[in-house]
Amino acid sequence: MNNIERRDKELAYISDEAVMAEQAQCRKILQKLNFMDRSDFAGIVEVVKELLGDVEGAFINPPFYCDYGSHIEVGKNFFANYNCTIIDVAKVKIGDNCQLAPNVSIYTAGHPVYPSTRNSAYEYGKAITIGDNVWIGGNTVICPGVHIGSNVVIGAGSVVTKDIPDWCIAVGNPCRVKRRITEADKRKLFKDEEIDEEAWEDIVGRSLRI
Repeated sequence: MNNIERRDKELAYISDEAVMAEQAQCRKILQKLNFMDRSDFAGIVEVVKELLGDVEGAFINPPFYCDYGSHIEVGKNFFANYNCTIIDVAKVKIGDNCQLAPNVSIYTAGHPVYPSTRNSAYEYGKAITIGDNVWIGGNTVICPGVHIGSNVVIGAGSVVTKDIPDWCIAVGNPCRVKRRITEADKRKLFKDEEIDEEAWEDIVGRSLRI
């Protein structure tokens, strides 16, 4: 197998000229995205589609960094805030209605632990999946091979090294489940503060899934 085939099978591989040629194509798109007029929202949407494919309702606040773009699959209404980094050596699959706060880092890439083996230039990628309706707090790091379920909140500053189940709030380094998300959270805004009546009526009136 060549190194592209090895990479895509999540085997040990080397970033040779063919691998780097794929990354070069991605960097041309990132150059465009990261240096365009930040107020050109429609233009940003179009470049995001060039990078990630014809996604519905996706928006990224530049700057944004990734290795390939083509290894990232996002669902409807994806949003990534400033300074998001996705090292997409392996597949990164993100569901619908997911929000990434500033400085979120998603790393599929890894290297051997033993020094001489690591110095051989071999590395690997392990896929990451994130379900629907997930909010990832600022400065969170998601490590290779992790699965995050649906309807999850990851607290700011977390380092996610293990799978996180559906319907929970998880936080910390290493990230651990803090509690379940329940019906009692529907109207919560910040800590024990509730959404005001005017906004709540608007949410209910728009028949959102509450």
